[in-house]
Amino acid sequence: MYVIVAGGGKVGSNVTRTLLGMGHEVTLIEQRPDRFHRLEEEFGPSVIRGDATEIATLERAGIARPPELLLAVTGDDEDNLVISQIAKEGYGVRKAIARVNDPRNQEYFELLGISQTVCATTNILGLVEHEVPEHGLVRLLELQKEGLLIVEVQIESNSPVAGRKAGGVTLPAGARLVSVFRQGRSELVEPSTVLRPGDQVLAVVPNASSPELRRALLGARG
Repeated sequence: MYVIVAGGGKVGSNVTRTLLGMGHEVTLIEQRPDRFHRLEEEFGPSVIRGDATEIATLERAGIARPPELLLAVTGDDEDNLVISQIAKEGYGVRKAIARVNDPRNQEYFELLGISQTVCATTNILGLVEHEVPEHGLVRLLELQKEGLLIVEVQIESNSPVAGRKAGGVTLPAGARLVSVFRQGRSELVEPSTVLRPGDQVLAVVPNASSPELRRALLGARG
């Protein structure tokens, strides 16, 4: 696989190192002279110096081939957005993954069709939420293009659905209970599945309906 990595900071250099170790062909683009020289010592001709927002630099990196994957992981959200757009719209790169440094900028990436993004801040908050869940509901994954969330819900003894069959539970429109984890085992949720205290239920729900799902499964306290 041929990959272009834009941005030679910690993220870009670590990803490049890993991909090269896996035998992939990689071109890393770095603009800062001091950082470029350090990277060149390690990666040799796999790293080039230049501004990845400039078409000439991207073409020198081989964007016209095109690569199977482009990673825009600079420390500037605007640059990552521009790089991803150039790759997808100008050169037909099928898969471009962009780093989002500020979660408040996520919507701009989505509006411009860059749906595959990675935000360290959001991921860290997700891990924190998993350890200290808010009202028993944990967001595991956001399917941005589909507008859906995959969530985990802990059923407790005072939950309104405890002891009830899944088929009799009223859920918000578009929501589905997928599986239940209990006693070290997972099983798919069927209409006849009885929800019990201690169950960890995996569900899919439209983004805006997660509070409603929380109330349906956990009661007014959600």
